[in-house]
Amino acid sequence: MVRLPLTAAEVERGRRLGALLRRARGDRPMLDVALAARVSPETLRKIESGRVATPAFPTVAAIAGALGLSLDAVWAQINATAHEPVPAGGHQRRAR
Repeated sequence: MVRLPLTAAEVERGRRLGALLRRARGDRPMLDVALAARVSPETLRKIESGRVATPAFPTVAAIAGALGLSLDAVWAQINATAHEPVPAGGHQRRAR
């Protein structure tokens, strides 16, 4: 199977995902989060560093769950522009 190269947007989205997960993990050891999510520490390290820009949905869901993040918040954060950050706690302010 031939895998197409990632677009610049996909790479950037992967970087934002990694940054979000690092912020949400805070001071918790990577090993603890990886074990809670049932993924390898190397997988978590690669996602956090942006080396895996398009991780599988179940992997993202497991890590988000271990960190107490809603998938809606993760999706909003990784798709936000640089001018519209969403707090790592997972709550986006609603426009009025």
